[in-house]
Amino acid sequence: MSQSANRFIDPKVLAGIKNLPLLAKTVVEGFMAGQNQSLRRGAGLEFSQYRSYQPGDDLRQLDWKMFARSDRYYIREAEVDTNITVRFIIDGSASMAHEDANGISKIDFARFLVASLAYLATTQGDAVGLYVLHEKQLVNLTPRSDNMHLQRFWHQLTEIKPKGKFPDAATSANIFANKRQKELTVFLTDLYEHEGEIKDLLYKVGAQRHELLLCHLMAQNELEFAYSGGTLTFEDLETGETMQVNTAAQRKAYLKRLQEWLQQTERDMRNRQIAYDLFITNEPLDKALRTFLQKRLLVS
Repeated sequence: MSQSANRFIDPKVLAGIKNLPLLAKTVVEGFMAGQNQSLRRGAGLEFSQYRSYQPGDDLRQLDWKMFARSDRYYIREAEVDTNITVRFIIDGSASMAHEDANGISKIDFARFLVASLAYLATTQGDAVGLYVLHEKQLVNLTPRSDNMHLQRFWHQLTEIKPKGKFPDAATSANIFANKRQKELTVFLTDLYEHEGEIKDLLYKVGAQRHELLLCHLMAQNELEFAYSGGTLTFEDLETGETMQVNTAAQRKAYLKRLQEWLQQTERDMRNRQIAYDLFITNEPLDKALRTFLQKRLLVS
């Protein structure tokens, strides 16, 4: 991808774009400019064109009426019906308000990413749905693919204000209603939980045979423990509890435990056939867009 295209998907640059639809179009068009696009063809439902028969072609696709008129063999090509349903689940709990040094919060990154992915999916004819969860479910937009629905989708994204804790899995049961045949669920969370409630929901989605992509969001200052100044007071955004930490003394132990947790989390997800990717909130969005497109093609 060119440096100019990469600049348009930098979260710090995106933070200056207050119009979410414009942001989504900027991200996707900048990303797609660097991609090789091709039309997938096959034995779908919508007729596309004829082409001459080649040895090895499926004889069931021969058009005998064209043979009768022209005395030549032709194959009926059609565009593959690749439309799918994409459900976006966003962790709306208070920990998602955590900001990195660049001022970008986890919920900002999630908002930018989901807006862009929803726009990309809609341009490909997919139905998109949105679910934002904390102790009380904030948003439940049933998947659709029309433009008015996309406007509502973007509006709901704009209105997200993280608060409270993540709900237990039973509270989120209605997410699984009306499951469609070809469906991809994209779950965005920092995996900050109190009693395993986020993993419980992830495992429940996986058990329902949803194709599941987990976007694990973390800030750079969390990953590096980029704090100095001796003893600092840290506050749990979800409970309000505080803890005094000697940053120099605790940094090594923190980083060791963090890496162990990240590795174990990834193993747990892979073992349950959940596609896991760690996203850092100060990095460009191209990795997420590529991951989404690859996963979407597998679902299709």
